Amino acid sequence: MVECPICEKGMLKKTKIKEYMFGVYLGEFPAEVCTRCRESFTDSETTRKIEEAAKRKGIWGLSAVTKITKTGNSLAVRIPKKIAEYLKLKDGKEVYVHPEANKLIIETEN
Repeated sequence: MVECPICEKGMLKKTKIKEYMFGVYLGEFPAEVCTRCRESFTDSETTRKIEEAAKRKGIWGLSAVTKITKTGNSLAVRIPKKIAEYLKLKDGKEVYVHPEANKLIIETEN
């Protein structure tokens, strides 16, 4: 076994991991996982397969940087077109907004 490059205290053990992106399950993939900090590492072929699974699910490239703008006495978040399309958001659609730690969660009904 190889020492973990992250915590430098655990050892890397071959196993399978369940991979998620943006909360969407992509499948199980082979990886090396640290016995102490649980950090996982995949080889380039596995990383490519994870990327392909994300593309098939339509979630590859959905993250984006956006700006907060002022509108009246409130603030507004601009939602990039590709994210709005993926979530089927339309002008006037109601969503539930709430804080979670340092995140802003916007929930939609499907």
